[in-house]
Amino acid sequence: MENQTKSPFLLPRLSGMMFLQFAIWGAWLPILYPFLLGYREFTLTETGLCLSAGAVGAIFGPFIAGQLADRVMSTEKLLGISHLIGACLVYMLGTSTTFMDFAILSGVYGLVYAPTIALTNSLAFHHLPNRDRDFGKVRLWGTVGWIAAGIVVGQYLRIWSTPTGVPLEDIAAAQNAGRAVAFSISAVLGVLMGLYCFTLPHTPPSKNTTNKLAWFETLREIRMQPLVTLFIIAVPVSIIHQFYFVYTSDFVTGIQNSAGNDAANTFANGINTVLGVGGGGLMTIGQMSEIVVLALMPILAIKFSKKTLLCTGLVAYGLRMAIFAYLPNLVPVVIGVALHGICFGCFIFVAFMVVDEFCSKDVRATAQNFFNLVIVGVGIIVGSLFATALVGEWAMVDGVMDYSALFSVPMWLSVACLLMLIVFYPSKRELPSAG
Repeated sequence: MENQTKSPFLLPRLSGMMFLQFAIWGAWLPILYPFLLGYREFTLTETGLCLSAGAVGAIFGPFIAGQLADRVMSTEKLLGISHLIGACLVYMLGTSTTFMDFAILSGVYGLVYAPTIALTNSLAFHHLPNRDRDFGKVRLWGTVGWIAAGIVVGQYLRIWSTPTGVPLEDIAAAQNAGRAVAFSISAVLGVLMGLYCFTLPHTPPSKNTTNKLAWFETLREIRMQPLVTLFIIAVPVSIIHQFYFVYTSDFVTGIQNSAGNDAANTFANGINTVLGVGGGGLMTIGQMSEIVVLALMPILAIKFSKKTLLCTGLVAYGLRMAIFAYLPNLVPVVIGVALHGICFGCFIFVAFMVVDEFCSKDVRATAQNFFNLVIVGVGIIVGSLFATALVGEWAMVDGVMDYSALFSVPMWLSVACLLMLIVFYPSKRELPSAG
């Protein structure tokens, strides 16, 4: 195992990997819903299907990418190949004009990109001397990458795609069209990431194993507590997460444009100037708070149990949805967006740590991919359709979205998940640690 003694630049190298990994995703994901619905003019159901198609890759990730990384080839080479292919595919997404073309490309891109999220985690866990102390320091650079990409897209929209002296609907139309640049930015970042991956620490497949099928061994392990409870709750949590990423960009864009038209609104104009417009820039406030949470995680992981941290994340999920539903003004909405750091840091991030802690060493890449299957695969597929074709259609009144009704649904779902976690997730004294 490579460690900091042998490689004093290990943490910066892994941090660069995380920066590019999430900048690729952060460039286009926050703006996807308004781009498809507002510019490509897909229906709400078609938009949900496109979002779901991209999650199909995470379903097959554990069986393909995890198996390859744990049993066949080195993780860094697999990452490099995947990202170079993904760069071509994401560029093609930005030029696709029909629903069928976009849905098919989304499915193929998901197959290539989605497993790389878990593979970067497993590569980092493989080399870090201390998981609880060091992973937060490395992973927060993924958040920095997401922020950087979001602000670049937001500033592009502010400078080149926001006409002045025209009605709000014309501003929205221009911004929707300008969002296509996000896919080109993501493609460039994908090429950089693909080349960079070949320079990462060598991470060979495991040789000391009696079971050639890593996914079969992983299934045996995740039947035990606390993983079984975590995997079950992760599905509705991912649905809640999807409400945020499907609707927030369009939701906050309307608030930004309305508030920004008031010259006296110093706060709104300051937000727009610094972060750009189009929703994606403002949403980076959530990633900024995420940096704080991840930076504090080495302390939090020692001071509090994993169950306490997971519950804290679920409370933040519910509070954020409540703010969106009942306080749809710029200042409280910014606070709601900022809660994303606690949502992600205390639930998603901690959950990946739990998976690594309670799975055997020779199947950790596959285990990470299995949890990724739930969060980025099953959860997004179900969540996208639930949030659009079911709840979205229900909350749409005469072509106008009733955001109060819309966001109240994930708010109550958050409460249900919190109660499930409290009741079924075992306490710290009941948890054996895996090897």
